[in-house]
Amino acid sequence: MTRVRLAAETDFSGFRAAARDLLRQGVEPRDVEFAVAGHEPGLFEDAPAGGGPTASSRPVPAVSRAFLSTIASASLHREPARFALIYRILWRLVDEPGLAQVASDPDVARLGALAKAVRRDIHKMHAFVRFRAVEGPDGEAFIAWYEPDHHVVEAAAPFFARRFASLLWTILTPERCVRWTGDALEYSDGVDRAVAPTGDDLEDLWRRYYASVFNPARVNPTAMRAEMPRRFWRNLPEAQLIQDLVAEAPSRAAAMVAAAPTLPVARRGAKLVDEDAERSEAAAPGLPALADRIQGCRECPLWEPATQGVPGEGPAHAALMIVGEQPGDEEDLAGRPFVGPAGRLLDRALAQAGVPRDAVYVTNAVKHFKFEPRGKRRIHKKPEAREIRACLPWLEQEFTLVRPDVVVMLGASAAQAVLGHTVAVTRVRGEVLDLAEGRRGLVTTHPSYVLRLPDREAAEAAFEALVRDLAQAWALARPA
Repeated sequence: MTRVRLAAETDFSGFRAAARDLLRQGVEPRDVEFAVAGHEPGLFEDAPAGGGPTASSRPVPAVSRAFLSTIASASLHREPARFALIYRILWRLVDEPGLAQVASDPDVARLGALAKAVRRDIHKMHAFVRFRAVEGPDGEAFIAWYEPDHHVVEAAAPFFARRFASLLWTILTPERCVRWTGDALEYSDGVDRAVAPTGDDLEDLWRRYYASVFNPARVNPTAMRAEMPRRFWRNLPEAQLIQDLVAEAPSRAAAMVAAAPTLPVARRGAKLVDEDAERSEAAAPGLPALADRIQGCRECPLWEPATQGVPGEGPAHAALMIVGEQPGDEEDLAGRPFVGPAGRLLDRALAQAGVPRDAVYVTNAVKHFKFEPRGKRRIHKKPEAREIRACLPWLEQEFTLVRPDVVVMLGASAAQAVLGHTVAVTRVRGEVLDLAEGRRGLVTTHPSYVLRLPDREAAEAAFEALVRDLAQAWALARPA
Protein backbone atom coordinates (compact mmCIF):
# COMPACT_ATOMS: atom_id res chain seq x y z
CA MET A 1 0.00 0.00 0.00
CA THR A 2 1.31 3.43 -0.96
CA ARG A 3 0.49 6.10 1.58
CA VAL A 4 0.54 9.82 0.69
CA ARG A 5 0.48 12.47 3.39
CA LEU A 6 -0.62 15.94 2.22
CA ALA A 7 0.52 19.06 4.07
CA ALA A 8 -2.97 20.54 4.49
CA GLU A 9 -6.59 20.12 3.48
CA THR A 10 -5.95 22.58 0.64
CA ASP A 11 -2.62 21.07 -0.51
CA PHE A 12 -3.70 20.58 -4.10
CA SER A 13 -0.19 21.23 -5.45
CA GLY A 14 1.15 18.47 -3.17
CA PHE A 15 -1.58 16.12 -4.39
CA ARG A 16 -0.78 16.90 -8.04
CA ALA A 17 2.90 16.17 -7.55
CA ALA A 18 2.18 12.91 -5.72
CA ALA A 19 -0.45 11.82 -8.25
CA ARG A 20 1.92 12.50 -11.15
CA ASP A 21 4.62 10.30 -9.57
CA LEU A 22 2.15 7.54 -8.68
CA LEU A 23 0.77 7.45 -12.21
CA ARG A 24 4.25 7.20 -13.68
CA GLN A 25 4.99 4.33 -11.31
CA GLY A 26 1.78 2.61 -12.35
CA VAL A 27 0.34 2.51 -8.83
CA GLU A 28 -3.33 1.58 -9.07
CA PRO A 29 -6.00 3.58 -7.21
CA ARG A 30 -6.81 0.62 -4.92
CA ASP A 31 -3.19 0.63 -3.73
CA VAL A 32 -3.10 4.33 -2.68
CA GLU A 33 -4.22 6.06 0.51
CA PHE A 34 -4.37 9.86 0.83
CA ALA A 35 -4.62 11.74 4.11
CA VAL A 36 -3.76 15.11 5.57
CA ALA A 37 -0.87 15.37 8.02
CA GLY A 38 -2.02 15.46 11.61
CA HIS A 39 -5.55 14.26 10.94
CA GLU A 40 -4.87 10.56 11.44
CA PRO A 41 -2.24 10.25 14.20
CA GLY A 42 0.07 7.30 13.93
CA LEU A 43 -1.22 6.03 10.61
CA PHE A 44 1.59 7.51 8.54
CA GLU A 45 4.44 7.28 11.01
CA ASP A 46 7.52 6.15 9.13
CA ALA A 47 5.35 5.43 6.08
CA PRO A 48 7.09 6.02 2.74
CA ALA A 49 5.66 8.51 0.25
CA GLY A 50 5.66 5.82 -2.40
CA GLY A 51 6.92 2.35 -3.00
CA GLY A 52 3.68 0.36 -3.11
CA PRO A 53 2.84 -2.24 -5.73
CA THR A 54 4.20 -1.15 -9.08
CA ALA A 55 2.75 -2.06 -12.42
CA SER A 56 4.19 -1.10 -15.77
CA SER A 57 4.83 2.63 -16.13
CA ARG A 58 1.77 4.66 -17.24
CA PRO A 59 1.65 8.08 -18.92
CA VAL A 60 0.29 11.11 -17.10
CA PRO A 61 -3.06 11.96 -18.74
CA ALA A 62 -3.60 15.28 -20.48
CA VAL A 63 -6.28 17.31 -18.68
CA SER A 64 -8.02 20.38 -20.07
CA ARG A 65 -7.82 23.65 -18.19
CA ALA A 66 -11.57 23.56 -17.49
CA PHE A 67 -11.44 20.03 -16.08
CA LEU A 68 -8.36 20.89 -14.02
CA SER A 69 -10.35 23.78 -12.53
CA THR A 70 -13.15 21.33 -11.65
CA ILE A 71 -10.64 19.00 -9.99
CA ALA A 72 -9.06 21.88 -8.04
CA SER A 73 -12.47 22.99 -6.79
CA ALA A 74 -13.47 19.46 -5.80
CA SER A 75 -10.22 19.10 -3.83
CA LEU A 76 -11.49 21.79 -1.43
CA HIS A 77 -14.58 19.77 -0.49
CA ARG A 78 -14.82 18.36 3.03
CA GLU A 79 -15.39 14.85 1.67
CA PRO A 80 -12.52 12.68 3.08
CA ALA A 81 -12.38 10.49 -0.03
CA ARG A 82 -12.09 13.37 -2.51
CA PHE A 83 -8.39 12.84 -3.31
CA ALA A 84 -8.95 9.11 -3.87
CA LEU A 85 -11.81 9.97 -6.24
CA ILE A 86 -9.67 12.44 -8.19
CA TYR A 87 -6.78 9.97 -8.47
CA ARG A 88 -9.15 7.24 -9.67
CA ILE A 89 -10.45 9.53 -12.41
CA LEU A 90 -6.91 10.48 -13.47
CA TRP A 91 -6.00 6.81 -13.62
CA ARG A 92 -9.02 6.04 -15.80
CA LEU A 93 -8.32 8.99 -18.14
CA VAL A 94 -5.27 7.18 -19.50
CA ASP A 95 -7.47 4.44 -20.94
CA GLU A 96 -10.62 6.57 -21.36
CA PRO A 97 -9.49 9.93 -22.83
CA GLY A 98 -13.05 11.22 -23.20
CA LEU A 99 -14.09 10.34 -19.65
CA ALA A 100 -14.21 13.97 -18.49
CA GLN A 101 -17.09 14.65 -20.90
CA VAL A 102 -19.18 11.67 -19.74
CA ALA A 103 -21.44 13.42 -17.24
CA SER A 104 -23.37 10.21 -16.52
CA ASP A 105 -20.28 8.36 -15.28
CA PRO A 106 -20.62 7.93 -11.48
CA ASP A 107 -17.08 9.16 -10.75
CA VAL A 108 -17.35 12.18 -13.04
CA ALA A 109 -20.82 13.01 -11.71
CA ARG A 110 -19.57 12.81 -8.12
CA LEU A 111 -16.58 15.02 -8.96
CA GLY A 112 -18.90 17.60 -10.54
CA ALA A 113 -21.15 17.58 -7.49
CA LEU A 114 -18.20 18.19 -5.17
CA ALA A 115 -16.89 21.04 -7.33
CA LYS A 116 -20.34 22.62 -7.55
CA ALA A 117 -20.76 22.49 -3.77
CA VAL A 118 -17.38 24.19 -3.29
CA ARG A 119 -18.12 26.93 -5.81
CA ARG A 120 -21.46 27.53 -4.12
CA ASP A 121 -19.73 27.70 -0.74
CA ILE A 122 -17.29 30.32 -2.07
CA HIS A 123 -20.24 32.31 -3.44
CA LYS A 124 -22.00 32.11 -0.07
CA MET A 125 -18.89 33.32 1.71
CA HIS A 126 -18.64 36.30 -0.64
CA ALA A 127 -22.32 37.10 -0.02
CA PHE A 128 -22.72 36.49 3.72
CA VAL A 129 -19.54 37.71 5.39
CA ARG A 130 -20.43 40.71 7.59
CA PHE A 131 -17.61 42.82 8.98
CA ARG A 132 -17.75 44.59 12.34
CA ALA A 133 -15.67 47.71 12.99
CA VAL A 134 -13.12 47.51 15.81
CA GLU A 135 -10.27 49.69 17.02
CA GLY A 136 -6.94 47.98 16.46
CA PRO A 137 -3.30 48.96 17.07
CA ASP A 138 -3.17 50.48 13.56
CA GLY A 139 -6.51 52.30 13.85
CA GLU A 140 -9.90 51.19 12.60
CA ALA A 141 -10.10 47.60 11.38
CA PHE A 142 -12.90 45.22 10.46
CA ILE A 143 -13.44 41.67 11.68
CA ALA A 144 -15.95 39.05 10.49
CA TRP A 145 -16.88 35.59 11.72
CA TYR A 146 -17.87 32.98 9.15
CA GLU A 147 -18.41 29.22 9.12
CA PRO A 148 -17.80 27.74 5.66
CA ASP A 149 -18.94 24.25 4.76
CA HIS A 150 -15.71 23.37 2.98
CA HIS A 151 -12.03 24.36 2.86
CA VAL A 152 -12.66 27.56 0.87
CA VAL A 153 -11.11 30.39 2.91
CA GLU A 154 -7.97 30.69 0.80
CA ALA A 155 -9.96 30.42 -2.44
CA ALA A 156 -12.48 33.07 -1.36
CA ALA A 157 -10.09 35.57 0.27
CA PRO A 158 -8.71 37.30 -2.90
CA PHE A 159 -12.23 38.59 -3.64
CA PHE A 160 -12.26 40.50 -0.34
CA ALA A 161 -8.74 41.83 -0.97
CA ARG A 162 -9.91 43.32 -4.25
CA ARG A 163 -13.24 44.52 -2.91
CA PHE A 164 -11.91 46.09 0.29
CA ALA A 165 -8.36 46.92 -0.75
CA SER A 166 -8.15 50.14 1.29
CA LEU A 167 -9.40 48.61 4.58
CA LEU A 168 -7.67 46.48 7.19
CA TRP A 169 -9.81 43.41 7.73
CA THR A 170 -9.77 39.89 9.16
CA ILE A 171 -12.10 36.95 8.54
CA LEU A 172 -12.18 34.40 11.37
CA THR A 173 -13.40 30.84 10.83
CA PRO A 174 -13.16 27.65 12.91
CA GLU A 175 -10.57 26.13 10.56
CA ARG A 176 -8.62 28.94 8.87
CA CYS A 177 -8.36 32.69 9.33
CA VAL A 178 -7.24 35.33 6.84
CA ARG A 179 -6.03 38.88 7.44
CA TRP A 180 -5.54 41.68 4.90
CA THR A 181 -2.65 43.96 5.85
CA GLY A 182 -3.28 46.46 3.06
CA ASP A 183 -0.56 44.82 0.98
CA ALA A 184 -0.92 41.07 1.39
CA LEU A 185 -3.14 38.27 2.65
CA GLU A 186 -1.91 36.46 5.77
CA TYR A 187 -3.34 33.11 6.88
CA SER A 188 -3.42 31.50 10.32
CA ASP A 189 -5.13 28.66 12.18
CA GLY A 190 -8.81 28.76 12.99
CA VAL A 191 -10.23 30.19 16.22
CA ASP A 192 -13.27 29.86 18.44
CA ARG A 193 -16.33 31.98 17.70
CA ALA A 194 -16.01 33.60 21.14
CA VAL A 195 -13.08 35.77 19.97
CA ALA A 196 -15.14 37.43 17.19
CA PRO A 197 -16.97 40.73 17.81
CA THR A 198 -20.76 40.45 18.00
CA GLY A 199 -21.81 43.87 16.73
CA ASP A 200 -20.90 47.49 16.08
CA ASP A 201 -22.51 50.92 15.82
CA LEU A 202 -23.22 50.57 12.10
CA GLU A 203 -25.47 47.54 12.38
CA ASP A 204 -28.60 49.55 13.19
CA LEU A 205 -27.92 51.69 10.12
CA TRP A 206 -27.44 48.56 8.01
CA ARG A 207 -30.73 47.07 9.27
CA ARG A 208 -32.59 50.28 8.45
CA TYR A 209 -31.09 50.25 4.98
CA TYR A 210 -31.99 46.57 4.47
CA ALA A 211 -35.58 47.20 5.57
CA SER A 212 -35.87 50.22 3.27
CA VAL A 213 -34.73 48.33 0.14
CA PHE A 214 -36.70 45.15 0.93
CA ASN A 215 -39.25 44.74 -1.89
CA PRO A 216 -42.47 43.18 -0.53
CA ALA A 217 -43.83 42.66 -4.05
CA ARG A 218 -41.07 40.20 -4.90
CA VAL A 219 -40.95 38.10 -1.74
CA ASN A 220 -40.41 34.39 -2.34
CA PRO A 221 -39.72 32.63 0.99
CA THR A 222 -38.76 29.36 -0.71
CA ALA A 223 -36.16 31.07 -2.87
CA MET A 224 -34.92 33.10 0.09
CA ARG A 225 -34.36 29.97 2.16
CA ALA A 226 -32.54 28.34 -0.75
CA GLU A 227 -30.26 31.33 -1.30
CA MET A 228 -29.83 32.26 2.36
CA PRO A 229 -30.22 29.12 4.50
CA ARG A 230 -31.06 29.61 8.16
CA ARG A 231 -27.62 28.47 9.30
CA PHE A 232 -26.24 31.82 8.03
CA TRP A 233 -28.77 33.90 9.92
CA ARG A 234 -27.02 34.07 13.27
CA ASN A 235 -24.10 35.91 11.63
CA LEU A 236 -26.26 38.37 9.65
CA PRO A 237 -27.45 41.58 11.37
CA GLU A 238 -30.45 41.81 9.04
CA ALA A 239 -31.65 38.28 9.84
CA GLN A 240 -33.70 39.43 12.84
CA LEU A 241 -35.86 41.51 10.45
CA ILE A 242 -36.60 38.81 7.89
CA GLN A 243 -39.54 37.05 9.51
CA ASP A 244 -41.39 40.31 10.20
CA LEU A 245 -40.66 41.66 6.71
CA VAL A 246 -41.93 38.48 5.09
CA ALA A 247 -45.06 38.47 7.27
CA GLU A 248 -45.82 42.10 6.38
CA ALA A 249 -45.10 41.66 2.67
CA PRO A 250 -48.65 40.82 1.44
CA SER A 251 -50.24 43.87 3.09
CA ARG A 252 -47.40 46.17 1.99
CA ALA A 253 -47.60 44.88 -1.60
CA ALA A 254 -51.37 45.42 -1.63
CA ALA A 255 -50.88 48.98 -0.38
CA MET A 256 -48.34 49.61 -3.14
CA VAL A 257 -50.81 48.41 -5.79
CA ALA A 258 -53.61 50.55 -4.35
CA ALA A 259 -51.47 53.68 -4.08
CA ALA A 260 -51.47 56.31 -6.82
CA PRO A 261 -48.42 56.31 -9.13
CA THR A 262 -45.62 58.64 -8.13
CA LEU A 263 -43.75 61.05 -10.35
CA PRO A 264 -40.10 60.29 -11.17
CA VAL A 265 -37.65 61.61 -8.60
CA ALA A 266 -35.57 64.44 -10.01
CA ARG A 267 -31.91 63.59 -10.16
CA ARG A 268 -29.82 65.49 -7.70
CA GLY A 269 -28.67 68.71 -9.29
CA ALA A 270 -30.09 67.81 -12.71
CA LYS A 271 -31.62 70.55 -14.86
CA LEU A 272 -34.48 69.37 -17.03
CA VAL A 273 -34.11 72.44 -19.24
CA ASP A 274 -30.86 74.36 -19.51
CA GLU A 275 -32.31 77.48 -21.15
CA ASP A 276 -29.41 79.87 -20.72
CA ALA A 277 -26.17 77.95 -20.20
CA GLU A 278 -23.99 80.73 -21.63
CA ARG A 279 -25.41 83.38 -19.29
CA SER A 280 -25.09 80.96 -16.34
CA GLU A 281 -21.43 80.34 -17.19
CA ALA A 282 -20.70 84.07 -17.40
CA ALA A 283 -22.46 84.78 -14.11
CA ALA A 284 -20.85 81.96 -12.12
CA PRO A 285 -17.52 80.96 -13.66
CA GLY A 286 -15.25 78.27 -12.26
CA LEU A 287 -15.38 74.60 -11.36
CA PRO A 288 -18.57 74.76 -9.20
CA ALA A 289 -20.49 76.27 -12.10
CA LEU A 290 -19.04 73.66 -14.45
CA ALA A 291 -20.20 70.91 -12.09
CA ASP A 292 -23.73 72.35 -12.15
CA ARG A 293 -23.80 72.48 -15.93
CA ILE A 294 -22.62 68.87 -16.22
CA GLN A 295 -25.82 67.84 -14.44
CA GLY A 296 -27.83 69.33 -17.28
CA CYS A 297 -25.87 67.64 -20.08
CA ARG A 298 -28.05 65.86 -22.64
CA GLU A 299 -25.50 65.44 -25.45
CA CYS A 300 -25.71 61.63 -25.33
CA PRO A 301 -28.25 59.14 -23.88
CA LEU A 302 -26.07 58.15 -20.89
CA TRP A 303 -27.62 60.80 -18.62
CA GLU A 304 -31.03 59.12 -18.59
CA PRO A 305 -30.39 55.85 -16.69
CA ALA A 306 -27.61 57.36 -14.55
CA THR A 307 -28.29 58.80 -11.11
CA GLN A 308 -26.38 62.00 -11.81
CA GLY A 309 -23.40 63.46 -13.61
CA VAL A 310 -20.04 63.09 -11.84
CA PRO A 311 -17.77 66.13 -12.32
CA GLY A 312 -14.09 66.25 -11.44
CA GLU A 313 -12.78 66.99 -7.99
CA GLY A 314 -9.65 68.59 -6.60
CA PRO A 315 -7.72 71.85 -6.31
CA ALA A 316 -8.67 74.59 -8.75
CA HIS A 317 -5.11 74.87 -10.07
CA ALA A 318 -3.61 71.41 -9.52
CA ALA A 319 -0.28 70.73 -11.20
CA LEU A 320 -1.33 67.10 -11.80
CA MET A 321 -4.64 65.97 -13.30
CA ILE A 322 -5.68 62.31 -13.46
CA VAL A 323 -8.28 61.35 -16.09
CA GLY A 324 -10.14 58.04 -15.84
CA GLU A 325 -12.69 56.44 -18.13
CA GLN A 326 -16.08 57.03 -16.48
CA PRO A 327 -17.78 56.88 -13.07
CA GLY A 328 -18.58 53.47 -11.60
CA ASP A 329 -21.55 52.32 -9.55
CA GLU A 330 -20.40 53.93 -6.28
CA GLU A 331 -19.33 57.13 -8.01
CA ASP A 332 -22.71 57.40 -9.72
CA LEU A 333 -24.49 57.17 -6.36
CA ALA A 334 -22.11 59.48 -4.50
CA GLY A 335 -21.68 62.09 -7.26
CA ARG A 336 -17.89 62.06 -6.73
CA PRO A 337 -15.10 60.54 -8.84
CA PHE A 338 -12.90 57.64 -7.72
CA VAL A 339 -14.65 56.69 -4.48
CA GLY A 340 -15.31 53.03 -5.38
CA PRO A 341 -12.91 50.03 -5.40
CA ALA A 342 -10.79 51.46 -8.25
CA GLY A 343 -10.62 54.81 -6.47
CA ARG A 344 -9.51 53.20 -3.23
CA LEU A 345 -6.77 51.33 -5.08
CA LEU A 346 -5.76 54.60 -6.78
CA ASP A 347 -5.49 56.23 -3.34
CA ARG A 348 -3.15 53.43 -2.24
CA ALA A 349 -1.04 53.84 -5.37
CA LEU A 350 -0.82 57.62 -4.93
CA ALA A 351 0.22 57.21 -1.31
CA GLN A 352 2.97 54.73 -2.22
CA ALA A 353 4.12 57.02 -5.04
CA GLY A 354 4.42 59.91 -2.60
CA VAL A 355 1.68 61.92 -4.29
CA PRO A 356 -0.61 63.90 -1.92
CA ARG A 357 -4.16 62.93 -2.86
CA ASP A 358 -5.50 66.39 -2.03
CA ALA A 359 -3.01 67.98 -4.44
CA VAL A 360 -4.39 66.13 -7.49
CA TYR A 361 -7.42 66.92 -9.64
CA VAL A 362 -9.25 63.71 -10.63
CA THR A 363 -11.92 63.43 -13.27
CA ASN A 364 -13.25 61.15 -16.00
CA ALA A 365 -13.46 61.36 -19.76
CA VAL A 366 -17.18 60.47 -19.58
CA LYS A 367 -19.27 62.08 -16.84
CA HIS A 368 -22.20 59.64 -16.60
CA PHE A 369 -22.09 55.96 -15.59
CA LYS A 370 -22.66 53.58 -18.50
CA PHE A 371 -23.90 50.23 -17.29
CA GLU A 372 -25.88 47.12 -18.09
CA PRO A 373 -28.49 45.94 -15.55
CA ARG A 374 -27.88 42.37 -14.45
CA GLY A 375 -30.31 41.31 -11.76
CA LYS A 376 -29.90 43.81 -8.93
CA ARG A 377 -26.40 44.79 -10.07
CA ARG A 378 -25.27 47.43 -12.55
CA ILE A 379 -22.37 46.11 -14.61
CA HIS A 380 -19.91 48.58 -16.13
CA LYS A 381 -19.93 48.94 -19.93
CA LYS A 382 -17.12 50.58 -21.87
CA PRO A 383 -18.20 53.94 -23.38
CA GLU A 384 -18.26 54.25 -27.14
CA ALA A 385 -16.26 56.79 -29.14
CA ARG A 386 -19.36 58.95 -29.74
CA GLU A 387 -20.02 59.10 -26.00
CA ILE A 388 -16.43 60.11 -25.34
CA ARG A 389 -16.74 62.85 -27.99
CA ALA A 390 -20.01 64.09 -26.48
CA CYS A 391 -18.30 64.60 -23.11
CA LEU A 392 -15.10 66.09 -24.53
CA PRO A 393 -16.23 69.75 -24.08
CA TRP A 394 -16.54 69.18 -20.32
CA LEU A 395 -13.03 67.74 -20.14
CA GLU A 396 -11.64 70.62 -22.20
CA GLN A 397 -13.26 73.13 -19.83
CA GLU A 398 -11.65 71.33 -16.90
CA PHE A 399 -8.27 71.68 -18.62
CA THR A 400 -8.94 75.39 -19.12
CA LEU A 401 -9.99 75.99 -15.50
CA VAL A 402 -7.45 73.76 -13.72
CA ARG A 403 -4.50 74.38 -16.06
CA PRO A 404 -2.55 71.24 -15.07
CA ASP A 405 1.10 70.84 -16.01
CA VAL A 406 0.86 67.05 -16.33
CA VAL A 407 -2.08 64.81 -17.25
CA VAL A 408 -2.16 61.11 -16.38
CA MET A 409 -4.51 59.08 -18.57
CA LEU A 410 -5.82 55.91 -16.88
CA GLY A 411 -6.55 53.43 -19.65
CA ALA A 412 -7.36 53.53 -23.34
CA SER A 413 -10.64 55.48 -23.13
CA ALA A 414 -9.04 58.32 -21.16
CA ALA A 415 -6.11 58.39 -23.60
CA GLN A 416 -8.52 58.52 -26.55
CA ALA A 417 -10.32 61.50 -25.02
CA VAL A 418 -7.16 63.46 -24.21
CA LEU A 419 -5.08 62.57 -27.28
CA GLY A 420 -7.91 62.53 -29.81
CA HIS A 421 -7.04 59.09 -31.17
CA THR A 422 -6.76 55.51 -29.96
CA VAL A 423 -3.48 54.19 -28.56
CA ALA A 424 -2.22 50.92 -27.17
CA VAL A 425 -1.57 51.56 -23.49
CA THR A 426 1.33 49.09 -23.28
CA ARG A 427 3.02 50.69 -26.30
CA VAL A 428 3.06 54.29 -25.02
CA ARG A 429 3.27 53.58 -21.31
CA GLY A 430 6.15 55.44 -19.67
CA GLU A 431 6.56 57.79 -22.64
CA VAL A 432 6.20 61.50 -21.89
CA LEU A 433 3.77 62.93 -24.44
CA ASP A 434 3.45 66.56 -25.52
CA LEU A 435 -0.12 67.86 -25.19
CA ALA A 436 -1.83 71.14 -26.03
CA GLU A 437 -0.86 74.39 -24.30
CA GLY A 438 2.50 73.05 -23.13
CA ARG A 439 1.06 70.28 -20.99
CA ARG A 440 2.72 66.88 -20.79
CA GLY A 441 0.97 63.55 -20.51
CA LEU A 442 1.54 59.97 -19.43
CA VAL A 443 -0.61 56.93 -20.20
CA THR A 444 -0.93 54.09 -17.68
CA THR A 445 -3.37 51.32 -16.81
CA HIS A 446 -6.64 51.99 -15.03
CA PRO A 447 -6.81 50.75 -11.40
CA SER A 448 -9.83 48.63 -12.34
CA TYR A 449 -7.52 46.61 -14.61
CA VAL A 450 -5.39 45.76 -11.58
CA LEU A 451 -8.50 44.72 -9.63
CA ARG A 452 -9.64 42.40 -12.42
CA LEU A 453 -6.40 40.40 -12.61
CA PRO A 454 -7.11 36.94 -11.15
CA ASP A 455 -3.47 36.08 -10.52
CA ARG A 456 -2.07 37.64 -7.36
CA GLU A 457 1.50 38.01 -8.64
CA ALA A 458 0.30 39.65 -11.84
CA ALA A 459 -1.92 42.02 -9.85
CA GLU A 460 0.95 42.99 -7.56
CA ALA A 461 3.24 43.63 -10.54
CA ALA A 462 0.55 45.75 -12.24
CA PHE A 463 0.00 47.74 -9.05
CA GLU A 464 3.74 48.40 -8.68
CA ALA A 465 3.89 49.58 -12.30
CA LEU A 466 0.99 51.96 -11.64
CA VAL A 467 2.83 53.34 -8.61
CA ARG A 468 5.94 53.95 -10.73
CA ASP A 469 3.92 55.77 -13.40
CA LEU A 470 2.26 58.02 -10.83
CA ALA A 471 5.63 58.79 -9.22
CA GLN A 472 7.02 59.71 -12.64
CA ALA A 473 4.06 62.01 -13.33
CA TRP A 474 4.44 63.71 -9.96
CA ALA A 475 8.14 64.28 -10.59
CA LEU A 476 7.26 65.93 -13.92
CA ALA A 477 4.57 68.08 -12.31
CA ARG A 478 6.73 69.19 -9.39
CA PRO A 479 10.32 69.35 -10.66
CA ALA A 480 13.04 69.80 -8.05
